[in-house]
Amino acid sequence: MRASDQFVSTMESEQSAVFCSRLLSRVNRVRSLFLANLARTPRMTQSLFDQAGTRKYLNERERRAFLAKAFREQREVSSFCLTLGLTGARLSEVLSLTGDQIDFANGAIVFRTLKRRNKIAFRAVPVPPRLLSLLKKLAPKSNVKLWDWGRTAAWSIVKGLMRDCGIIDALCKPKALRHGFAVAAGQRGVPLNIVQRWLGHARIETTAIYANALGKEERDLARRLWG
Repeated sequence: MRASDQFVSTMESEQSAVFCSRLLSRVNRVRSLFLANLARTPRMTQSLFDQAGTRKYLNERERRAFLAKAFREQREVSSFCLTLGLTGARLSEVLSLTGDQIDFANGAIVFRTLKRRNKIAFRAVPVPPRLLSLLKKLAPKSNVKLWDWGRTAAWSIVKGLMRDCGIIDALCKPKALRHGFAVAAGQRGVPLNIVQRWLGHARIETTAIYANALGKEERDLARRLWG
């Protein structure tokens, strides 16, 4: 091979190597961006349904049955279960409530949002007068917890009440009440940013998941299709 041909061949090889390197770099950059966006995108099936395809939230009938049952319980159990069901709060957030976190003047309960790492964040959730009346009758001192229960005892109380309502075992857990509250709020037209604040979500994308739950309007549309 002549020197000139060898020089050209070498140049082409180097250019090809540079091109491949740049292409690979660009592919890796696009892939990184795609994976980052994918991580930020709410995954509907994993959020509203478990791995077996069972929904993770109480529907309207189940939620109403639980609240009606809770209203008929003794004051301590009733107030606890209603606080869970009517605020969408986490079990640990309700158990940590003290008397001074009940804002009777504004008709709300002030929760400390516990899933914010080291950040201290509070949120006020409005509640019905009947629940406020129950909480007032507990008459705790301002810095004393409203319910002197551990997580296991509280979980058992909620689960027992749900079973009495005929709710399937897979849904007999406090988290199903939180999911059910969020779904019910969205289906009643509460703005997404308000639901986000009530639930204590850091990102509205997390709250938006609940807007995809099957609702009455969607079932009505399906009935039209059925003819």
